[in-house]
This record gives sequence, C-alpha cells and structure tokens, in this order.
Amino acid sequence: MSATDPRLARLAGLLYLVIIATGLTAEFVLRAPLTPDIAPDLAAAILRQSAMGDAVMILADVGLAIALFLLFRMLAPGISIAAMVFRLVQAAILAGGLLILLAGAEGWASAADTLALHAMAYDVGLLFFGVNSLLTALLVMWAGGAGRFIGPALGAAGVVYVIGSTLRILAPDLVEAFQPAYLIAIVSELAFCIWLLLGAPRPVRAASA
Repeated sequence: MSATDPRLARLAGLLYLVIIATGLTAEFVLRAPLTPDIAPDLAAAILRQSAMGDAVMILADVGLAIALFLLFRMLAPGISIAAMVFRLVQAAILAGGLLILLAGAEGWASAADTLALHAMAYDVGLLFFGVNSLLTALLVMWAGGAGRFIGPALGAAGVVYVIGSTLRILAPDLVEAFQPAYLIAIVSELAFCIWLLLGAPRPVRAASA
C-alpha cells in the first residue's frame, strides 16, 4: 500500500503555502512596521488586518493538521494522531492571540503592549508546534525518498521551536539573541512544503507506532 496519497499531499502543500504567505504577511509586512508614533486609527486598522491574516493562517493550519494525519496515518497511526493533536493545540493558542490583537485594535492596550502580548502567545503556541514538528519528522523520514533528508531538517526545526519557546518562558532576555536560529525552521518548513507540493510519492512498508 502506498504510504502517501499524492493528491492529498499536494492539498497539504497548498495549505502550507497559505500558512506561509499569510503568516509572513501578518507578522513582517503588517505588524513589524508598527511603531509608537503611528496614528491610533492607523495602528488599529493594521492590527485588525493582521488579525485577519492570522485567522486565515489558523484556518489553513487546522486543515493542514487533518490533511497530514490522513496522509501519514497508514505509516504510524498513533504518532499521526499525536502530531495532529499538538498542531491543533498550537492553532487554539494562536486563535487566542487573535483576541489580543483585536483588544489592541479596540484601544484596550497600546500597540506596543498588544504586540508584546501577542508575541508571547505565539511563542507559547510554538512550544506545541515544536513537538508536532518532532513527531512529523519521524513520519516524513519513514515516508522515504527525499523525506529521509527533510525529516531530520524538520526535527531540527522542532528543536529550535522548543528551545525558543522555553527561552520565552524561562529566560526572555535571551529570546532576541536566539532569533537567527529560526532560519533553520524557515528553510526546513519550505523544503517540507515543496516536498508535499510534489506529491511526496513513495510507497513504503507500514511502521509500528
């Protein structure tokens, strides 16, 4: 039996593209330029737009969690379910972050405080996503082909996410210095996305979970 369905893999890849595009746009195009001297009305509009971008990203992430479970469940059902659950927990935490952005847009907090709180919620969510990445890395490696190389890269990304989130909780002063490590995660996730878009074709034997 084929371990992966090419059509389902491509759907997962498209959802990943949506996540990457909307996530980067919301974070770097919309939120990053926000400064204290921006007019309150403009800041509120930007916060709302970024919240909408995050909402689309989260919706796509929920779809991706389900798609990846369906894609890999024949390889290792238990690990596939666990990976889906951790990804969905991350999505739930990020959805809570939408409330922070909208509260800032309503003027309940300054833009700076809003972004700081949102960043903390984001990093907490990434702790669960890091575990998801480590579990997904196993599934991708077992899928064979290029997955044997992409899987370890995803595992490295998972380690980066877990360390980054742990620093946010225990040593926030070190978070900024750790930021360059996230380049590993960006490259790994792009490679995973491309692999999915190509259909991730490789029949393999089932693995025990």
